[in-house]
This record gives sequence, structure tokens and C-alpha cells, in this order.
Amino acid sequence: MQEDTIKPEIETNYNNRDLSWLTFNERVLLEAADEGVPLFERLKFLSIYSSNLDEFYRVRVPALTVLKKISKKEKKKLNKYKERLAKINSQVYTQQQLFGSILKEKIFPKLEKEDIHLLYDILFPDEVKQKTTDYFFTTILAFLKPVLLDGKTDFFTENNKLYFLVSVINNQDVAEQYIVNIPSKKVSRFHTVSVGNKQYITFLDDIIKYHLECIFPDSTIEGAYSFKITRDAALEFDDEYHEDLAALMEEKIAKRDYGLATRFLYDSKMPEQYLNVLIDVLKLKSANVVAGSCYHNLKDFASLPISKKSLEYDKWPAIPYRLQPNLLLDHIATTDAMIHTPYHSYGTILRFFNEAAIHKDVEEIYVTLYRVASDSKIANALISAACNGKKVTVVVELKARFDESNNIKWAKKMSDVGVHIVYSVPSLKVHAKVALIKFNKSYKLDYLGLLATGNLNESTARFYTDHILLTSHQEMLKEVEDTFLFLRKEQKPTKADNYEYNHLLVAQFNLLDTFKAYIDNEIALSKKGLYASITIKLNNLEERVLIDKLYEASCTGVKIQLIVRGICCLIPGVAGLSENITVKRIVNRYLEHGRIFIFNNNGNENIFMGSADWMSRNIYRRIEVCFPIYDTVIKQQIKDMIAIQLEEESNEGIRSQEKIYRFLAEQ
Repeated sequence: MQEDTIKPEIETNYNNRDLSWLTFNERVLLEAADEGVPLFERLKFLSIYSSNLDEFYRVRVPALTVLKKISKKEKKKLNKYKERLAKINSQVYTQQQLFGSILKEKIFPKLEKEDIHLLYDILFPDEVKQKTTDYFFTTILAFLKPVLLDGKTDFFTENNKLYFLVSVINNQDVAEQYIVNIPSKKVSRFHTVSVGNKQYITFLDDIIKYHLECIFPDSTIEGAYSFKITRDAALEFDDEYHEDLAALMEEKIAKRDYGLATRFLYDSKMPEQYLNVLIDVLKLKSANVVAGSCYHNLKDFASLPISKKSLEYDKWPAIPYRLQPNLLLDHIATTDAMIHTPYHSYGTILRFFNEAAIHKDVEEIYVTLYRVASDSKIANALISAACNGKKVTVVVELKARFDESNNIKWAKKMSDVGVHIVYSVPSLKVHAKVALIKFNKSYKLDYLGLLATGNLNESTARFYTDHILLTSHQEMLKEVEDTFLFLRKEQKPTKADNYEYNHLLVAQFNLLDTFKAYIDNEIALSKKGLYASITIKLNNLEERVLIDKLYEASCTGVKIQLIVRGICCLIPGVAGLSENITVKRIVNRYLEHGRIFIFNNNGNENIFMGSADWMSRNIYRRIEVCFPIYDTVIKQQIKDMIAIQLEEESNEGIRSQEKIYRFLAEQ
């Protein structure tokens, strides 16, 4: 299955956002169960599920913990917190059981048919154990640091690192407990042993477990039980601008992995007495205590040493964008171009910045960077542009969660060569994905620009589906320049910031009201007896003002089709509320990431694309930019792509992403 109807638990007229997100992660898990997905890709979906769940416990569960603290004096709210957490735990437990059954019943037998044996919670065959002993002594042992739990040691478990609780009886017949680290950040999580034609893959965890007698030579090993602790990832800021935000951010990042424990995940076989020892010694009484398997961090499945190409997706070569004339900037000056990544080559976007860096008539370059690639070719092009005498302004969002350090690194590199670096204020993220090239009077135009639905990041562009408009629309690009002029002020919007936006939709200025107006227009058309429809594709839908507007439109007969990848708090198909609304979710080889808004407007469609999901954070606490599509050819292309994603699966079982790839390749 490619899509599913989203029907999680209901809170009045809205789905709970956390439970809705868990249904998305379950949808990822179900992809691992799909027999039509190549075997190694199914393991990768298990990896993605595990990684997503870790982030959920680092980001969302702490938010619920804050609710608990606020609610302590209000019994009703405290009960609501407990009820919600119980539902989360129940849903996660059910999913983890499904995870295990998919792995053991659906994937392991298929691997064995390929002569690949992943040794999962079973004893090593003798020939495998013998071959791991040398590896243990030469590679693993150097990184092991046993810690005796004697009440005197102040031991701190790092975020999402793996550990064993090892119980031994020493040579004086005294029971002792040790914490032994599993150094999966220093040594590969998996080790391959070949026996004849068979490939055995062992966990690092098990190699350590089977050699514990070498670590505790004078003791009897009673048991070894794995565990890990997930910690709060939130970085708190005052609402005041800080003179050196990068330095403040670095200081807070250094403390992130020392945040409060939000989840204590342990091997369900661990005896209760040892569980209580860990909870007491590691001060975990406030953590969410979750029983799991004997292996954690199964996001590491993405690095399994499997090299059979037949077990992976067939490669889809990136489609080159055809240029007339040869220079990309001259091409954009005459016609809009739309790049759909990863179907299209990202080389076109790199050319945009590379050509701007050396073009003799380019005076200024403006860019927003939210998540910078670790080896960013775009950032290097901006550095070259500054070195070539261009005025370069880069808005770097330092609060892009888990990318803060990398963004700081690039901000410093660019600043060192004269790039003007702009940071957002602490309580306002800049999530817009735009770039502007400004020319001197020798060129035929004042501006060329780039507006996108996703980050300017060539790494994530390989597996995120996004849409990037390259345009010479001068009025629209003047509004892009106005947006950058506002951002350079490094302050929150005030009543004095009276920018006139006739083309762009910019959060904090006109985005919410304009979206509401377009929905109202469809409502008015429907009331006149005309066909009215709205088609929207998003990552997340949670903001209740806009959900209520969609409910209102549905009640007047507007046909509404939604494609929502993740959180969906809107409930479709409810009589008298949302009977004219359908919702689909697509999970496939690429992560669906683009945001598209189509308002029928009596057949003269208004189409917008951009960076903004319909969530409270995007609408009220970020700078977002959505942009109109005016080119008739591009408009039709977008409508055709959305139609492919909305249609039912074909009899041949070809998925929408494959259909879109073929569609774009033929063009």
C-alpha cells in the first residue's frame, strides 16, 4: 500500500497531534512489512521508524512533561496528561510488537534465503564465536569502560548511547552490578563473519556479551541486560536578542545531551531488582520507563553490511534540466524553470549559485539557509562570491534542531570572508527557502530569484521530494528583497513593518489571512452553485483556525483533497463536519516534503508552493514564504503530478513516485 486514510484517536473535532504523528511512524513501519519493497530497503524503513521514535522522545515527550509540571495544581489537567502519556505508551508498545514480528517473521526468512544470517538474540554458532574473539581483543576492548555501581560512583548515561547492566558474583561470592558501555559510536554496530557461502552478521552488543568473562575474569556472570536513556533535546532561550547568538547557541548545544531523561528503554528480560537499581542510581524516577527488546538503537539497521544490489531499489538516474541558452541565469531571465528534486538533477540549483558567484553583472546575493549540508557546495559558492567582490547576505537559522552546530560552522566560515551573516531572534525561526540575485544596471533585469519548498541542501535533496522555482518575475522578487531587508533588522515584526505583499505569502505578515481569503473564495463560489475545490499537500496539518476554515468549506460543498505526510489533526469524512474532505498519506522511497496549495477559483486555479506547513509554529512563530505559480506550463505540470498522487494504485502496482519519475523523464 502506498497511502492510507488517517483515522487516529479523536479529541472533539481534532485528532491529537502526538497520536496522529505516531500513526505516521506506524505507516513507515508498515512499509517494512510490504513484500513489494526490496529487502534491504525494508530494513531501512525499520531504521527510519526507530530514528523517528528516538526524536519523538527527545522533542515531544518533554513538551508533555512541561504540561505535567504546569498541571500539578489542577487535577483535571494532570489526569489529561497521564491519560495522553498512557495512550502514547500503549500505541508505541503495539508498534514495537509489530516491529519485532516484521523483523523475525517477514524479513529474517528472506535474508536467510539470500544466505545472509542476522544473528538476533540467538547463540552464536561456534565457528562465528571463534572468529569474533580476535576482533573483540584487537578492536572492541580498547573502548570498554566498566563502572561498578557501588553507591560511590557518580555515573551519567549519555543520550541514546547503549549500555549493559552486568550482574556478577565476584571471587568473594559478593553480588556486584556494573554498567558496561556498548561503544557503537566508535566501533561498527555490526560485524560480518563469513563461513563458506554464508554471511553471518553479528551485533556489537553480542560480541561484548559473549566475552564478558574476559572483562570480569575472576567472576561468575549472572546476566547482562541492555538499556539506553533518551534525553530532552530542547534548547531554551530568552525572548531577547543576544549579542553573540552563535556563542550562546554553542554553549547550549554543549549541554543538550545532559538534559533531563525522558525515556528509559530497557531489555524486558531485566529482573525487576536490577531495574530498580538503575532507576535509583541514575535518578530516572521522572523518566518514561519503557520495556523493549535486548537491542536498542535499531536505527543502525541503515548501516547493515549488506551489499547485494538486488536487495535495494533500482536506481533512478536524476533527470537533467535542458537549458536554452547555455547559461542558466540567461535561461531564467526569459522563462521560469521548475526543478523537482530528487527526480531532477540538483546540479541546476548548484549552477544557479555558481554562476551568480562569477557573473560580472551580479552585485548582491541574498540567501536563507535553514539546514546546511555538511560539505555544502552552496555555502562554498557564496564564499567564492564574497571573495569575487559580491555583496553576500546569508540568513542562517541557528535554531534548526539538531543542525545547529553545522550551521554555526558554516556561518563562521562565511563571515570570515566578508559574508554578512544574519541570525533570527530567539523566539522566531526563519524557515523560508529563498534566494535572490541582484544585478547592476548593465544587465537586462534587476533580479533573478529562487523560491523553494525545501532546504537549500544538496544532501537531503537526494531523498526529499521538493520543488524549486527559478524565476525572473520582477514584482515578486522585489517582495523577496523586502523580506530580506526585514530580516536584516534582526527583530520581530512591528506595526511599522508595513510591507506590501501582492504576490508572496509571508508568515507574520499576510500568510494566514490570505490563505483564509482563498478558502472563503471557494466557499462563495460553492454557495453560488459553482464547482469549488481545494487541493493541499503538506507535511503536517495542525493549526485549528485553518482546519476550522476547511471544515466550514466542506459544509458548504467545497471538495477538499488533502495529502498529509505526518501529523493530521483534521478528521476527514465526518457527516455535517468534513464529509467533503479526504486525506491521503504517502510513504515511499523518497520522503514527501513539498507543500502545494491549489484553489480551483472557478477553473482559473490559484497555485502556491512554499515552506509553510499548516501548524501553529509555522503560522505564528516562523518566517515562512509561499509563492504563486504563474507559468501555465508549470501550473499544468504541478496539477498532473498531484493528480498522480491522488489517483488509486494501478493494477501493475506502480507507485506514485515511480509514475512521477516517468512522467518527468518523458518531458
